[in-house]
Amino acid sequence: MPSFDIVSEANQVELRNAVEQSNKEIANRFDFKGSDARVEQGEDALTLYADDEFKLGQVYDILTAKLAKRNVDVRFLERGDIEKVGGNKVKQTVAVKEGVGGELGKKIVRILKDGKLKVQASIQGEAVRVSGAKKDVLQEAIALVRKSVTDVPLQFNNFRD
Repeated sequence: MPSFDIVSEANQVELRNAVEQSNKEIANRFDFKGSDARVEQGEDALTLYADDEFKLGQVYDILTAKLAKRNVDVRFLERGDIEKVGGNKVKQTVAVKEGVGGELGKKIVRILKDGKLKVQASIQGEAVRVSGAKKDVLQEAIALVRKSVTDVPLQFNNFRD
């Protein structure tokens, strides 16, 4: 029975490259000379550092531009609160959203059921597995989910015949 998975995963290699390019541009820009502005990458979050909130906004803009150039969807990013580090220095944690969580998974299953397509959808961990009798029905399901879910970047992979 043909099936595919609906997942939401950022390309980690491109994300790392965008962070490195952002740090390189920040180091070379005149308005950041002598400042402690940088982007650090952790397990599932990025941390932006700057001298003040205005420069923090500029660091975020540089990061999003580099991500866009490397075809990483900026909808993966979720900005946190701005925290004071010491003196005037500030930092901000930007979470990188991964996986189709419980609420989004339920929403996708509901969309497929309400679409009256002859497919079965089941939540399997951080993915939604969709199976159907024919490839054409699965392609209709992909089109329906793409049209309905626009707030989260989704990938359709593991297509099996």
